[in-house]
Amino acid sequence: MLMRFFPTSAIGTCVWLAIFAAVALSVPASAQTFDFGTAPTAAEIAAINIDAMPDGRGLPAGKGTPSEGKAIYVDNCAACHGTDLQGVKDAGGAPLVGGRGSLMSGSPKKTIESYWPYATTVFDYVKRAMPFNAPGSLNDNQVYAVTAYILYRGDLIGEGDIINAKTLPRVDMPNKNGFIADPRPDVNTYR
Repeated sequence: MLMRFFPTSAIGTCVWLAIFAAVALSVPASAQTFDFGTAPTAAEIAAINIDAMPDGRGLPAGKGTPSEGKAIYVDNCAACHGTDLQGVKDAGGAPLVGGRGSLMSGSPKKTIESYWPYATTVFDYVKRAMPFNAPGSLNDNQVYAVTAYILYRGDLIGEGDIINAKTLPRVDMPNKNGFIADPRPDVNTYR
């Protein structure tokens, strides 16, 4: 089927390459703008510029509890991830909890509870990318609280636990040993 559209002879191949090259070269790089949005301000970049390591390095000051996080979650996250944290397919929000032990099954369910190896990456991701319609809009206490709520709902911390830069790296994630260590020599050169 593919041969009907792409000739396999040397001449046919050269013709197709010439066509692709002509099209690629006909669009100058300066013409490849999208003309929407604005350049981020220094404050907007600073709001999401963190580098949270698994051991807690890079986490900001602040704290939160599951009970504080529930209200923030309902206001900022439930529309996409559901009030039960099982995701909203039509909104594109993935499930956040459940699936523990499912990764090696025929129907793996990748959630924070079942897949993520470090709790610190939950904070990092929420801080940088959530809520979807306003990334970086939550302050550090709100992000700690939402993180605490998600971890609590995944049975990873207790209802009264306080999550902060010292306690978050201590959360024992079920899939912490589910990844192959990175042997590259540069992985230990973090700040």
